[in-house]
Amino acid sequence: MEKPHPIALPSVLIIGGGVIGAASAHYLSQAGCKVTIIDRGRFAGACSHANCGLISPSHVLPLAEPGMLSAGLKAMLNPASPLRIKPRLDWQFLKWLFNFGRRCNFEDMLESARGIQPLLDSSRELYDELVKVQGLACEWQTQGCLFVYKTKEALDHFGATDKLLGEVFNAGSTLIRGHELTDFEPALKPGLAGGWFHSHDAHLRPDVLMKSWRAHLERGGVTIREQCELQDWIMTDGRVTGARTSQGNYEADQVVVATGALTPLLHKLLGVKVPIQPGKGYSITMPRPSICPTHPMLLPEARVAVTPFDTGYRLGSIMELAGYDDTLDPKRVALLKNGARDYLHEPTAEPVVETWFGWRPMTPDSRPIIDRAPIAENVWLAAGHNMLGLSMAPATGKLVSELILGKQPHVNPRPYRLDRF
Repeated sequence: MEKPHPIALPSVLIIGGGVIGAASAHYLSQAGCKVTIIDRGRFAGACSHANCGLISPSHVLPLAEPGMLSAGLKAMLNPASPLRIKPRLDWQFLKWLFNFGRRCNFEDMLESARGIQPLLDSSRELYDELVKVQGLACEWQTQGCLFVYKTKEALDHFGATDKLLGEVFNAGSTLIRGHELTDFEPALKPGLAGGWFHSHDAHLRPDVLMKSWRAHLERGGVTIREQCELQDWIMTDGRVTGARTSQGNYEADQVVVATGALTPLLHKLLGVKVPIQPGKGYSITMPRPSICPTHPMLLPEARVAVTPFDTGYRLGSIMELAGYDDTLDPKRVALLKNGARDYLHEPTAEPVVETWFGWRPMTPDSRPIIDRAPIAENVWLAAGHNMLGLSMAPATGKLVSELILGKQPHVNPRPYRLDRF
């Protein structure tokens, strides 16, 4: 009796060396595929480098929620607002803003949240496995995340949101009021109204993760090429059979485009204008202050995130919808320092190791796009993870692998289809 022939696994070319590309490469390589990653810049050189490192199952709700559009329009009149929309005559941006605005209602918010949560919950479990079983180094900590409020009005207002998170999504938090807050987190100043603590959240240091993941991928046979820009496809009978790049041609049976906020720039190669806008965020990385927080924190009224790492400390956030503006505005950076000053005994430390910005890939409904691209049935999109790329990466990479290999998806892929727009 003849032995059955093994099924040939596809070779896969991944465009984009961020955390989504790395996670996709990880699970495809584990399945036995030959994988190559190319990036027009550095591996992990964009938004995967210096974000705040939060792994947030608590962040179920989308940016498009009731009242958010009016808040954004008001922010246009206030140059000091941490949320900024730059007015401009850009048809794709105006179309994006219209679609965002029409989703700022309760029903659409819940629909988006039901698509966001499976990727967050799955990724939270997968990170535990990546750290404990695969041995990825990333300064992994499971200290939860503390949402801190300066005013009682804002603290109590979040109570309705927390009730929704608990009753509908089983993602509620614990209320900590007044003086109990400084007992819980001594790095905070006294006199704050209180906080909400999400115990299941975690955090890691993104640059350490990506360095470790790169080494892990290369040991597993994944090829990584930097400064390698996609120029065109090689097409045969309606399929993409390779890519022309600035470093020559690469053959592939399947292609994954994981180019984050830069995805719209590839619209001719994808056969579609992907509804992603770059949402600019900033961070400052420093040594740990002498009074360093134990828990990562979000300061919603200031729109600042505070992350203590084993080997450093970071302030980050801000949201600018200003197109592909590549300036590092010191006034926007100052908002991070000024915002943290009202909350922390030592909001900053010296010297500043890095001041950074990155473009988050924002979709109108806060859900990523994980689907085939119109150009060819063997080209896949994995982009548009908004502010949660790090939090969603492992589940996205695993889902991409399952879709390419025809396996049963571990999460329902329907909420991430391209044709929802």
